[in-house]
Amino acid sequence: MNFSSYRLVSTLLLAASLPSLAVSGDNVPTSRAGLPLEQTASRGIITRDPSTIVKCKGEFWVFYTGHGIPSFHSKDLVKWEPGPPVFLTAPQWIAAAVPENRDMNYWAPDVIHLGDQFLVYYAVSSFGKMTSAIGLATTPTLDPADPHYHWTDRGIVVQSREGGDFNAIDPSLFSDSNRSLWLAFGSYWSGIKLVQLDPKTGKQLNPDAPFSSLAYNKSIEASCLYKHNGYYYLFVNWGSCCRGVNSSYNIRVGRSRRVTGPYIDKDGVDMLKAGGTLFLSNKGPLFGPGHAGILIDKGKSWFTCDFEGDARMNGKATLAIMPLTWKSGWPEVNLVDQ
Repeated sequence: MNFSSYRLVSTLLLAASLPSLAVSGDNVPTSRAGLPLEQTASRGIITRDPSTIVKCKGEFWVFYTGHGIPSFHSKDLVKWEPGPPVFLTAPQWIAAAVPENRDMNYWAPDVIHLGDQFLVYYAVSSFGKMTSAIGLATTPTLDPADPHYHWTDRGIVVQSREGGDFNAIDPSLFSDSNRSLWLAFGSYWSGIKLVQLDPKTGKQLNPDAPFSSLAYNKSIEASCLYKHNGYYYLFVNWGSCCRGVNSSYNIRVGRSRRVTGPYIDKDGVDMLKAGGTLFLSNKGPLFGPGHAGILIDKGKSWFTCDFEGDARMNGKATLAIMPLTWKSGWPEVNLVDQ
């Protein structure tokens, strides 16, 4: 299927699945509460496990869980249109590495712009299993109309197997101020792990080096690292996902002076000992926030995630973008009640 056909089909499917959005006199979409969408959390599009939002040629892009790693793009963070998936056919290595994944349903991607390439990391697994792998695909541009647009499969970055103590899903990229590159990942079992990557290849810098352990809780996943005023901040999810408005997902945070930890919450509890200050939970018709990301654009800071269940959209997961502020060294979001 070419991009034009894919875009037409995706647009029709999207239009059929979304609730109606009001249009004001100046054609600015508004929420059901009558507020401009840029003043509210939900963006009115279905995206489970959204990536960090990145910019290419003046457009914002987000990737999310689904067949072949689907995408949306926007010029203003308000109106979003479906874009092409990363993969139209499954990378060859997946059949052998994760044989139970047969439907090209790839999870929780993350994206970073590094040098002259965009790198998308994604998880291949099956529900509740440790036979998992984080893969990498790269492209010089996200613009499908650009003649240089082409995704290249780079293979496995991290892999886990049954009988181990970690699960290689939920990749999250972090580029430090010294240009070092890091991958945080993990779900349940022994918690959140960290490995250093080679910025030139996107693969592990030292495949024989042990992973760093960052955080643990009985239910934990969907990590995200961010640096602010000399501190590294680690966001994680506690609770259960994928239950719509019954999701118990909530986002916790701690901070450290080193990227490898220890990460300590507001009460002084190590996140490796089930510490984590509550950062975001249910709000109004939005339930189960998860998969944190941070976007800085034109001097503004935005916190991005999904809400696992939006009561106005048949309980489906929707993309949320909220102003991010800092108070006494800790992050806060301004979530307008819709």
